[in-house]
Amino acid sequence: MTTLTHYDIVGSFLRPEELKEARKNFSQEKISQEELTKIEDQEIKRLIQKEEELGLTAVTDGEFRRSWWHLDFLWGLNGVAKYDYKESYKFHGAKTRTDNAELSGKIAYNPDHPFFDAFKFVKANVKNAVAKQTIPSPTLLFRDNRSDNWPNFYDNKKDYLDDLATAYNKTIQHFYDLGCRYIQIDDTTWAFLISKLNETQNDPKEHEKYVQIAEDSVYVINKSLEKLPDDLTVATHICRGNFKSTFLFSGGYEPIAKYLSQLNYDRFFLEYDSDRAGDLKPIKQIWNNRDNVTIVLGLITSKNGQLEDPDTITTRIKEATQLVPLNNLALSTQCGFASTEEGNILSEADQWKKIKFVVKIANNIWKSF
Repeated sequence: MTTLTHYDIVGSFLRPEELKEARKNFSQEKISQEELTKIEDQEIKRLIQKEEELGLTAVTDGEFRRSWWHLDFLWGLNGVAKYDYKESYKFHGAKTRTDNAELSGKIAYNPDHPFFDAFKFVKANVKNAVAKQTIPSPTLLFRDNRSDNWPNFYDNKKDYLDDLATAYNKTIQHFYDLGCRYIQIDDTTWAFLISKLNETQNDPKEHEKYVQIAEDSVYVINKSLEKLPDDLTVATHICRGNFKSTFLFSGGYEPIAKYLSQLNYDRFFLEYDSDRAGDLKPIKQIWNNRDNVTIVLGLITSKNGQLEDPDTITTRIKEATQLVPLNNLALSTQCGFASTEEGNILSEADQWKKIKFVVKIANNIWKSF
């Protein structure tokens, strides 16, 4: 397993203006794919250099080649197609574009998935850090009508879930074969389930529907991770939504902690930057006395540029050590800075101040404890 520091990043970064302009020009057919790729390459090289200069030991391409944190990957799987959802995702205070994904056939691994070449570029340009790959969770194909039509292609749901898990398992293995030793699986389904399990407590029939989604999620995720190499670190980021500094879901981790504790991940990125996340108590159940599991506390918000009080962050981490050993804890921002190409409402300068803050405060805390 890759040796990682006690500070980390979720992965996405604000798109530079030149890149935004290039993507706009490409969509309007003013520049070619080759010209767009050249600008993407240029900006990703700059990003990687900046990440390493600031002391990050795991770096990403900022998701600069994507429009969405999740859909671009899902569209690259065989058996998944793009469609117009006709609705904005239910963010509080902002409207998204209406792109979505749906099953178009039996789902399968795509050996020509464009994310493979994207990773190779990062790997080739990293000097001293680990090249980290981020992808969305397979559970994202359980929601927003994405797999409602599975009976059109499968005789039973288990066959669909097995195909989904196999596609992911082969995809992750191929990333490994390309040199990836750290992959992060981003997941908003668990925060969705927090809301739904809380809302349906007095409606047993409706509640059971969301319990089944949780159980299916555990099954698919763990099957996706079966028999992967021991020196591959697999993390997950449990996200409550991140679009233009707004959010989708609220609620503490209590309703899902027992399910998260069953997942065979090495690192859990948990959002703890606001009261919407509840208290720290569930991290003990998620850690579940597994010595090799790290809880990455997202105590630093990526939704605005204001720096947190260092004493407050130190106090929260001390509180966490009453539940999980310090060696099994780490610090990060609660999410990335641009889950979609629109980005959060802060400047690039603010973004880098946040990263510097995470690195500095983590170094201070782990040296002083």
